[in-house]
Amino acid sequence: MKAFRSVIFYIGYFLAILVSGLLMLPIGFALPTRSRFRLFNWHNRFIIRWLSLTCGIRYHIRGRERVPEGPCVVLANHQSEWETVYLQLLKTPICTVLKKELLEIPLFGWGVRLLRPIPLDRSKPSAAMRQVLSHGKQRLEEGLSVLIFPEGTRVPPGQRRRFNKSGAVIACRTGVPVLPVAHNAGERWGRHWVKQPGVLNVVVGEPIETVGRSPEEVMAEMEAWIERTLDEISEVPRPPLPEKAAPAELPS
Repeated sequence: MKAFRSVIFYIGYFLAILVSGLLMLPIGFALPTRSRFRLFNWHNRFIIRWLSLTCGIRYHIRGRERVPEGPCVVLANHQSEWETVYLQLLKTPICTVLKKELLEIPLFGWGVRLLRPIPLDRSKPSAAMRQVLSHGKQRLEEGLSVLIFPEGTRVPPGQRRRFNKSGAVIACRTGVPVLPVAHNAGERWGRHWVKQPGVLNVVVGEPIETVGRSPEEVMAEMEAWIERTLDEISEVPRPPLPEKAAPAELPS
């Protein structure tokens, strides 16, 4: 039954991309930036609701009231595709740091381009980091928030990956707060195509102030909060924390 429900979900999922691409793309080109986010969030709302209807996956969120009014850097753990959709709704307008290959996908990538993402070329890590820092600072100065997954890739539940400090660097350079978000979406929408029914948990932390603080200090506070919260909400046991290593230096 779970496999059948997942098939139905993906039929609607790909049809939604097709319809959104054909109908929203022409309109989106003519709209200003903030209006584009409102338009494409109709698609994101449909995906979240369609997933609940077909696969029985619902979500429970704590701390929504902590989302600041102004621009911020949202830093969240990355387990699945679900959070890439939902976090667009949690804090909007928001520009996502993502791998540049996603922008080449027909319809989907064309639509994402309209939302001013920050693409990464993973084959050139130094240049990619410089681009994240410069473009992220520019987006924030324009009043847009920035979404970064500091693990850099999807990490299955029950595993850990070292956090990158680029998000903390951008926030500290612009003086905007960091908004930490923890979730266990990968336990419902994992790498396997069959979805697991149930409730996934999302927790929004208190904004972390960055003025007068170092990126290392901000990152340590953010990472500790996310790891502590994941220990609390995860159904899959979390591995013990490894010994701390010095974070990699980023280009200035």
